Amino acid sequence: MYYFNPDNDLALANFSNNYTPPASAIKIAEDLSVLPVWYAPEETNIIVRNLPNENFIHSLKSIISTPVSFIEFSEIAFYPDKEEITPWGWNPALRKKLQDMGISEYRLPSIDDLKQLRLYSGRQNAIKMLKEIQQLRSDFCGKSAFFESHEKVLEYLSAQSGDSVMKMPYSGSGKGLMWIRNSGITDKQTDWCRRVIRSQGGVVLEPALNKTVDFAMEFKIEKGEVTFAGYSLFKTFTSGAYAGNYLLTDEMIENRLADYVSKDDLIWLKTFYIKKLIQYFPNYNGYIGVDMMICKTSSGHRIQPCVEINMRMNMGMVARVFYDKYVSITSSGIFVVDFFKKQGDAYAKNRSNLEKYPQKTKNGKIESGYFPLTPVYKDTNYVAHVIIDRNITF
Repeated sequence: MYYFNPDNDLALANFSNNYTPPASAIKIAEDLSVLPVWYAPEETNIIVRNLPNENFIHSLKSIISTPVSFIEFSEIAFYPDKEEITPWGWNPALRKKLQDMGISEYRLPSIDDLKQLRLYSGRQNAIKMLKEIQQLRSDFCGKSAFFESHEKVLEYLSAQSGDSVMKMPYSGSGKGLMWIRNSGITDKQTDWCRRVIRSQGGVVLEPALNKTVDFAMEFKIEKGEVTFAGYSLFKTFTSGAYAGNYLLTDEMIENRLADYVSKDDLIWLKTFYIKKLIQYFPNYNGYIGVDMMICKTSSGHRIQPCVEINMRMNMGMVARVFYDKYVSITSSGIFVVDFFKKQGDAYAKNRSNLEKYPQKTKNGKIESGYFPLTPVYKDTNYVAHVIIDRNITF
């Protein structure tokens, strides 16, 4: 039973049974609740906030050959105890909600498990990993530090030249960032820093880098074994927030990255993480996404090999699984999560895209076209979709 709860990072940071997500997180969870259908194993129940309509279920049949079962969140307790519950990520609020619904304890992580997961999920581990990599290899770029007081933050910034970025220890997908210009930190930014330190125990500070490419290496830990699950080549907005993924084979992505850096460096990093992730996170099972960047430096292009470590399912992995399962290897395109502020705009754009990019499949694989991956209604604000077209870009 797979469940999409995108507020997980904030809920894990809050670490309260009574955490209430912001309205925007509730809305994205509602609009995109069917998303697990694209990455869950076949013949798995998908937990949704609201059941999709018949039109959407019919559209799935053009891509997914096996029957798809959707169940409403409120109905989970009525399904067999033997079915494992697999959310986007675990946190105390979700555990308590399921517990109150009558879900057996053995199907839920313990509070001690969640405390450990919270320790694993903090950006402090990315800082430590980056330092370890740079002790072995001086040709990777990047710098990151953790501070537990705003006085130390101000002291650090006063000694820096150039722009900096301040980050929440618990956040993901490019959220929880504050950009500090060379002109200095503002009063509003200082207040933000104090609030984050008070709620999350500290902040992370990094010098802003001259980024050329965003990418990630995806891994999976299962029963103590680490495997490489694929590449993620993605785009972000100027704010740093996630914009979408390119849909390409791993070989295509590696070749694109090799336009800037050596393939040997990429292979070295894969090998390093396969060895080290289990040492850092010995009790974890699931996907791990390690975000990286290729940056332009005075010495040429260099890799920042550990921007953040995502201890949960992530959009890059969704894109990876979707491409490998459903797209022809001769095709390419983009995976996007779009936001439409005004109700009705998503519905109109969806109709327009269906006409502009007609769907074409062959032998059960998508060759070209626009495909909404989540239902689009007149009150929809968030839409996950793909456009398979080798000429499409962000």
